[in-house]
Amino acid sequence: MSPGIAYALLGAALFGASTPVAKLLVGEIGPLMLAGLLYAGSGLGLGLWLVLRAWIRPSAGRPRLAATDYKWLAGAVVFGGVIGPVLLMLALSAAAASTVSLLLNLEGVFTALLAWFVFRENFDRRVLLGMFLIVCGGLLLSWPSGGISTSLPALAVAGACLCWALDNNLTRKISAGDSVQIAAIKGLAAGAVNLCAAAAFGAARPPLESALAAAGVGFLGYGVSLALFVVALRLLGTARTGAYFATAPFIGAAVSFALLAEAPDTLFWFASVLIASGVALHLSERHRHPHDHEALAHTHAHTHDEHHRHEHDFAWDGAEPHSHAHGHAPLTHSHEHYPDIHHRHGH
Repeated sequence: MSPGIAYALLGAALFGASTPVAKLLVGEIGPLMLAGLLYAGSGLGLGLWLVLRAWIRPSAGRPRLAATDYKWLAGAVVFGGVIGPVLLMLALSAAAASTVSLLLNLEGVFTALLAWFVFRENFDRRVLLGMFLIVCGGLLLSWPSGGISTSLPALAVAGACLCWALDNNLTRKISAGDSVQIAAIKGLAAGAVNLCAAAAFGAARPPLESALAAAGVGFLGYGVSLALFVVALRLLGTARTGAYFATAPFIGAAVSFALLAEAPDTLFWFASVLIASGVALHLSERHRHPHDHEALAHTHAHTHDEHHRHEHDFAWDGAEPHSHAHGHAPLTHSHEHYPDIHHRHGH
């Protein structure tokens, strides 16, 4: 299994597990306030991580965002951290939670469609079928008994999913940067929006113990998970990372059986087969062909593999992976690869 797949699945596991854990707090904290605390815990926790990391290794070279990256980060924050959460909260205030849960699966669909047809990320029939099976499994897990509404709240959820899909694709543009820093900024933005919305709607202040518990869940389920998601974007591309993250509903359902004493029904087992089949198709993907690498200069964490055979203009202690500005000479070769930050070529 490639490191990118491992990062994506671990991030999905943390995010999926956070849902049933957060459900234990719903009785003590309102939904708007809970969302704000989860996101704020994500941003503050990762911010503290950044401070501690800089204190422990102050001289360590780390990837920095280029001046041109901030427009992509701003777009990701606006769509994913501001507009998306607001649309979701508006929908939750007027629609059944079951309908909202079902429609949230649109994020994976929109993410893949934008990656494939707008940002021109490559895919084949195996990847397409795998994505379809994973999304169908997610739909089964959250299928409501009353059907899907076509009301304005449902459209608001679809709009939120489109915003998060844009967020995912824009974040891919800067995925070579510091994943912890990117995730911290996005978490702080979303936390501020949701907490302000909670205050505007007169949400009650939760007990300190519950607030800290929610922040802790947010740090792992939203913060660390998002940092892993960014690294996976760097290594796998947007659509494939989104497909692996679409397994989160299955992971959340499995955790809920243990934590909430819920029993799996027939739909769960059908969904399990669909999701497992979709993941298996993605794991068995073998994409290889002759391709060209154009001259490129950027900064990211790397090891000295076949794409990184450069010299250093500084004293290097031999530690890998490490991060510094480096250039890539033009290269033509053939090997198995994903649409990562070094393989964004056309086909």
